[in-house]
This record gives sequence, C-alpha cells and structure tokens, in this order.
Amino acid sequence: MHIYLDYAATAPLRKEALEAMMPYLTERYGNASGTHAPGREARRALEQARASIAECIGAREEEIYFTSGGSESDTWALFGTCEMRGGRKTCLAVSAIEHHAVLNACGALEKHGCTVVRLQPDGEGRITPEKVEEALREEPYLVSVMTANNEIGTLEPVEEIGALLRGRNVLFHTDAVQAMGAVRVRVDRIGCHLLSASAHKFGGPKGIGFLYIREGTSIAPLIRGGMQERGKRPGTENTAAAVGMAAALKCAMEERTETEGRLCALRDEMVDGILREIPGSRLNGPREGRLPGNVNVRFEGVDGTLLLMRLDMKGIYASAGAACTAGLSEPSHVLRAIGLKDEEIKSSVRFSLGRETTLQEVRETVGELKQIVKELRD
Repeated sequence: MHIYLDYAATAPLRKEALEAMMPYLTERYGNASGTHAPGREARRALEQARASIAECIGAREEEIYFTSGGSESDTWALFGTCEMRGGRKTCLAVSAIEHHAVLNACGALEKHGCTVVRLQPDGEGRITPEKVEEALREEPYLVSVMTANNEIGTLEPVEEIGALLRGRNVLFHTDAVQAMGAVRVRVDRIGCHLLSASAHKFGGPKGIGFLYIREGTSIAPLIRGGMQERGKRPGTENTAAAVGMAAALKCAMEERTETEGRLCALRDEMVDGILREIPGSRLNGPREGRLPGNVNVRFEGVDGTLLLMRLDMKGIYASAGAACTAGLSEPSHVLRAIGLKDEEIKSSVRFSLGRETTLQEVRETVGELKQIVKELRD
C-alpha cells in the first residue's frame, strides 16, 4: 500500500507540464537572452509562459517575474521593497503564522534596523482586517499576509485586507504558494502589490516560481548580475521550467472548480471519520474556510512523530507540518500562535490531499490511524 498525503509539501509533476517541458530540455535548448534563432525561439516560449500565468491570475504579463521558487519570491518581496526605502524609517507588519521564508526574512531585516509588527491570529489561524488596521498605527510601509496557511489550511481574508489597504500608502504582499491552483487567486480581486507562488505545489517542476509585481511598485533586485527579467532578476532564465509551470497552472485553473469540490468532500470525509472513529482527536484550524485538501489533526496522548513513523511503515505518507522545518525540534510556530499547548502541538499531524487522492485511500488511512493510535496509547 502506498498512499501519498503530503501534497502541501510537493505535488507530483503533471504529465501536461512534462510534455510541455520536454522540447526545451532536449532539442530547443537555446538561451532566451540569445539573439540568434535558437535564442529567439526560447524567448518566445518564455514570454508565452509569462502571458499564460498572467492571464490565470488576472495580471499583465509584464508584471510576472520568474524566480527559483516561493522562498526567493518572498525574500525578494520584503528585501527588495525595503531597499527602495533609501534609509528611511522602515516598519513591516506581517502575520505571526507566515511561512519561514517571510518570517526569517523579517528577522534579518530587524537586524538591519527595521521594525516588524507581528499580527496575531485568532484561534483558527485567521488574521482579521481589524488586526491589520490596528497595525497601521505603526505606519508600516508593507503588510504581508499569506493567502492560505501551509500548516492548518486557514484561508485568510486577503481580499478584505486588500480593500482595507486600498488608497493608503502601504504595500500589500501575499504569499500564495499554498493557495495557487487550489482556490481562486486573482490579483485584481485581492488588490495586492506583490504575490509569491511556487510551481511544484500545483504540479509544475521544482526550482521555479514567480513573483507578481504590480506595475509602478518600486523594488530593487535581490540578485545582482545581468539584465534578465527586465533587469530585476538576473540569471539565465529556465525556459523549460517556466513552460512547465505555465502548463501546470493552466491545467490547475481549468480544473479548479471540479477539483476543489472533490477535495472538500474527501477532506470532510477524512475529518469526520477521524473525529468519529478515534476518541481524543481534534481538528486544528477552522472547519470551514480552509484549503480543500488540508487536514491537520491532533491525537491526545500520542506522539505525532511516532505516529508518522508508523504510518510510513504502512506506506502512508504525511507530515508534522511545513516541509522546510522537517528535522527541527522546535514546536510549530503556527500551532503555538493559535493557542495550542506543547503537548497538543507534539501530538499533531498534517494530511494534505491532492488531485490523485481517492476516497478509498482516505478510508484506508482513517482505518490505519485508528489502529495505530490505539496501539500507541496502549
């Protein structure tokens, strides 16, 4: 038995993405910055990918910049806009449950004299517009609130936050890495200035993502080098990966409504089964208003690490939370921020369902969980 339930860490490469990439991994290998025919061919493919991604999220193609993934996009959004402040007083407001790419970037900026206001979530991981409005008293130049939380799946009210910030002299960044391809993400509805995404979360290749930068937003390059990406992001463009990312995102968007409905049903089936069949089990995060495939649960009196090991031995693959923190002994900052105690955090595991997950796999997982939890408690 092999049941993969860690789509939040990475999703399998879609066949449509691989097929789109193959020509640019083999015979169409030109450098997109070249002026000869192979270079021009690669440039056309790159710009077509850019235009396709822009259309998917309601942006202009010149507002899409290719990066190496979500972490680079997040870091660039914060560092690049801060540098443009030109030594003026800098203050950022970020949610306390952001991905470490945002939080660690903020930590580095603090060492350089920036002030960081951390927005605390409610018990379900939601950052309310009222919390953002309170933080505006500190006069931040940028607010960063993720579109969906990577650990407990909470969908943040980013459209409401964007409306609140509209017309104010404040930049709005949202990390949409977990949300992209899973729920509707439109920059024209969110009203953000910057948005981060990573291809491998929605079936594209690893090692590429993009940063949406609204036209007129001042941002300095994170990397110094050549004039690729209109001078904003140097380095030879990865044409094959960009083409694969665009193909994967287009497919994900075309299938989104159907996939979202199916995953919500599977998620609810799994949550209901766990809470019904396993005494002392609790759902972390909201019952409604969460990512379609996210199931984050805790089991009273059970060590989550041991539970994951036993599941792995059974061929069921899940995680304790963010893949980027695997191996760390520190409790989840997300679960702590929503008020869980250390023992509750330690007993928590995350299952994330995806487009290939079946009802049979969900039911088999619940059955194995019931048995393993009983054995661990005994």
